[in-house]
Amino acid sequence: MKESLIDLRVWRQFLAVAEELHFGRAAQRLHMTQPPVTQAIAQLEKTLGVVLFDRTRRRVALSPAGEALVPEVRELLARAQALPARARAAAAGEVGRVRLAFVSTIGFERLPVWVREFRLRSPDVALELVEATGDVQLEAFSRGEIDAGLMLHSPGSAPPGLERLVVSQEPLVLALPATHPLAKARKIRLADALAEPVVIFPRRIVPSLHDAIFDLYHGAGRTPRIAQEAIQMQTIVNLVWGGLGVAWVPESVMQFRRAGIVYRGAAEFEPEGRRRAPVALPSCETSLVWAAEAANPALARFIEFIGQ
Repeated sequence: MKESLIDLRVWRQFLAVAEELHFGRAAQRLHMTQPPVTQAIAQLEKTLGVVLFDRTRRRVALSPAGEALVPEVRELLARAQALPARARAAAAGEVGRVRLAFVSTIGFERLPVWVREFRLRSPDVALELVEATGDVQLEAFSRGEIDAGLMLHSPGSAPPGLERLVVSQEPLVLALPATHPLAKARKIRLADALAEPVVIFPRRIVPSLHDAIFDLYHGAGRTPRIAQEAIQMQTIVNLVWGGLGVAWVPESVMQFRRAGIVYRGAAEFEPEGRRRAPVALPSCETSLVWAAEAANPALARFIEFIGQ
C-alpha cells in the first residue's frame, strides 16, 4: 500500500481504536470483527513506518506518533463528511467566489449596500472586489481575471459581447467650484457652461459617455476646451475644485461630498429657444456585465440578488 492510497476507512479504524483503546470494542463500534481491524492498523503502521499504538496483553495505548495524529484524523473525517453537503451548496451557488470589478461611481453609495446585504444572505460566497475603469475591466474579462463588472456607459451602449443587467440610470450634472460665478447664478445659460474649460475622462475609459458629452457641445455649435483629462471621478472633482475647469459627472458623484464644489442639474439651466424648452443634459447607465458562457453558480446567485 502506498501512502497516497490510504483511504478513509483505515483512518476511521485508527480513530475508533484510538478512542476506545481496545481493538475488540473498536471492532464492535465499526460493526466489524476484530481481526480485520487489527490487520488494518498493522498495515497502516507499516505504510507510515511508525508505531501508532503500544500494545501489551493488558492494555492498548497511543504512542506519541498516534497521539499526534488523533486531532488531525478527526478533522480529516469531519471535513470528508461535510463534502457532499458542500458540493450541493456549491452547485446551488451557496458557496464559491465572485470576482467583481466596479467603477468608482457605483462605489459611492449602492455598492457598499449590495456587498453588506449579499454577505448577510450568502456568507459562504467570497466577493473579491477590484476598482477598475471600463477599459481595464474589458481586458480583465479577456484574461479571465474577473467574473463580472459594474460598468458606466451611455444609455443602451454597454460593451457588446457581454450579458448585462442595468442597475442604475442617472443624469449628468455640472460640477463647479463654489467660487465660480455660474455657481452663484440662479439659472445657468447652457452656452455659458459650454464656454468654460472642461475636465473630462479619456475617451478610452467610457467611449459612449465621452461621445455623449461631446455631442452636447457639438449640438450647440461648440468644441470642448479640454483643460485636463483624469481617470477617476474623484480626481476630476478635485481638479474642478482646483480651478482647472468645470466637469460633467454622473449625479451619483454628488455623494462625494467635496467641500468647495457645487453641482447643478438640468433644472437649474435656463430654458432655451423660442419655446423655452428645458435643457436636456446627457444621462448615463451603470450595468452589471458578465460573460454569456459563465458557468459559476455563485455568480448566478449574485446576479439574481442584484436583479431583485
